[in-house]
Amino acid sequence: MSPDAGTVTEVDGKRLTLTNLDKVLYPDAGFTKGDVISYYVRIAPVLLPHLQGGPVTFVRFPDGVDGQSFFEKRVPKRAPEWLRSIDVPSGRRAQEGRASAGQRVPIHAPAIGDLPSLVWAANRAALELHVPLWRSTHPAEYGPFDQMVFDLDPGAPATIVDCCRVAALLVPSLAEAGHATVLAKTSGSKGLQLYVPLDPARPGGSVREDARAFAAAERAHGDLVVSNMRRHLRPGKVFIDWSQNVPAKTTVAAYSCGPVRGRPCRPR
Repeated sequence: MSPDAGTVTEVDGKRLTLTNLDKVLYPDAGFTKGDVISYYVRIAPVLLPHLQGGPVTFVRFPDGVDGQSFFEKRVPKRAPEWLRSIDVPSGRRAQEGRASAGQRVPIHAPAIGDLPSLVWAANRAALELHVPLWRSTHPAEYGPFDQMVFDLDPGAPATIVDCCRVAALLVPSLAEAGHATVLAKTSGSKGLQLYVPLDPARPGGSVREDARAFAAAERAHGDLVVSNMRRHLRPGKVFIDWSQNVPAKTTVAAYSCGPVRGRPCRPR
């Protein structure tokens, strides 16, 4: 049988056809699509809680990490009937001549909340799964933010060690403002991300302004920190990127940013 014909399997009662399982997606390490699917199956119990309740954006690498990649935000036409979707606001408006002319056309985004949908995504070579900072409460509307994020990006020769130093500066400031819990996550790239749970959830606009204020307050440590987005200011410092705190932006999900992020993976 041709590998393109696929392997039919059943995951928690849902029928799936897995294709090209032997296709190498990480040439340096020899990891195949089958290995990626296996990883996601094994990590599902701790990954799925980070995906549930909101839309998921895929970064797909159909030809592996050395090939072209692209973002996929919409449910594809040939998605299985059982795949759930979440309507997300978009900037596009319905064309004239339609009953809904002038109204914004929502994006039908995939909702990855169970193992079958996660395996389906992995089979599409979705090596990265990106999620917003909010959970859906009403169709075609942004929900309230249940977390705030700071993306700490080191400008060479600064490293992730310097990111840790900046994190140690931010945490006391956040604690003084009532945010006792701050969770650190490596981004799978060169930096560090800090997540601040928000309970109760809050409107995105106020979260963004708070994040901006926290980042600006750390300018007192000008030898180490920069919060201005101008790139020429970043060498040797850690950029505190607070701008991710907007409804339309996403960050790579936990457990989708280390072993399987779309970058060459060289064995040690």
